[in-house]
Amino acid sequence: MRVLARWVVRLLTGLVVLALAPVLGLAALAGTAMLGTGPDVFTTAGLAVFGAVFFVGLLRCVPRPQAAWGRWVRAVAVLAVEAVVVWQVTAALTHPPPPDAAPSRVSGQKEWRLDTGSRLAYVRVMPKRVTRAEPVVFLHGGPGRADLAGDSAFYGGLAADGSQVYVYDQLGAGRSARLADPRGYGLERDTADLEAARQAIGAERLVLIGHGHGARLAAAYLAAHPDRVARVVFADPASLDSPAADRSAALLGPAGTGAGPPSTRMLAVYTLLRVDPAAAHAFAGDDELDARLPRPAGPPCRATSPPPGDLGGYAHLAARPLPRGVRPGLAGLSVPALVVKGGCDEQSWSSAVDYRGALPGARLVHLDGPGLGRPYLNVLRSFLTGKPVREYAADTPPPGAAPTALS
Repeated sequence: MRVLARWVVRLLTGLVVLALAPVLGLAALAGTAMLGTGPDVFTTAGLAVFGAVFFVGLLRCVPRPQAAWGRWVRAVAVLAVEAVVVWQVTAALTHPPPPDAAPSRVSGQKEWRLDTGSRLAYVRVMPKRVTRAEPVVFLHGGPGRADLAGDSAFYGGLAADGSQVYVYDQLGAGRSARLADPRGYGLERDTADLEAARQAIGAERLVLIGHGHGARLAAAYLAAHPDRVARVVFADPASLDSPAADRSAALLGPAGTGAGPPSTRMLAVYTLLRVDPAAAHAFAGDDELDARLPRPAGPPCRATSPPPGDLGGYAHLAARPLPRGVRPGLAGLSVPALVVKGGCDEQSWSSAVDYRGALPGARLVHLDGPGLGRPYLNVLRSFLTGKPVREYAADTPPPGAAPTALS
């Protein structure tokens, strides 16, 4: 009985050690990365610790025979299992999947090379005749979710009223340049890029349309450069107070294709992002993360597929707190502002009401029906040309509004 009890204890401790092997391996990988080593070094360190701990766990799980020949068999069996497991983990950790094909160029695509160091892809839609001095600039959401082709086609309709229309991919998204250190992404950098883009355009003032997270960027830019904004639209605006919750857990879910368990490489990326985002980027590049990260699902009341667009993985995961002084900066402004909520939006109704309260004189418009389609474009054209729009004055959503609009 004592022999059996000792064997059970040995087996249980062995199983615990086996379970700890990947945890300690990831800890060694992260700790070595924090020392400033390259991917080859911290990957090797993580694999070495994993292999050593896993070997100890196997030895604990397999009883030690009394006969000499049995001990040899045990040693060979343990080494064989160890070799197979470590080989599989090494292959999974060190062999990235083949990259997807690079996105094709969009019709009319050009590039800004800004003084901030950013290279941003953009499309300019020209009217038949320019009659309005302030160009319209669209700011996409996500963050990191760009759709240069679709957005330029849709918002290009505003050129019919004589305005130049600019649609661009923000830094780290779509066809724009990426950063080697994801900690460089943020609203401060996006605001500086937008101001540099204004200077590149050569306009004294801009008309801004921000959608989702792009509304936060529009608010940050307006607070920093109030004299450079002629009008502003916040469409389905993301919360002013706080960015979205930590999105890196999506790396542990199904792949972007919607199938498959968490990969060994994504577990490593998830770990590295918490200690050294630059090391995570050096380990797994933008192409790999873009392909792995699941696309946003969109609001539940949308019956169609998820919103299109090219998702910049590291830009999407980067923390983007609102810069200090944005709310006080908005409070004293008289810039014409419009907040738009559709019948099927991703952001909360309270966020829209908050924008209306943060900017004196801002008006709120609610549109029935799913999405922001032709009625939305018509409202934009009316507001941007100074025509009256049908304002929604209440703080609570209308009856029958989508569930996402009620929170």
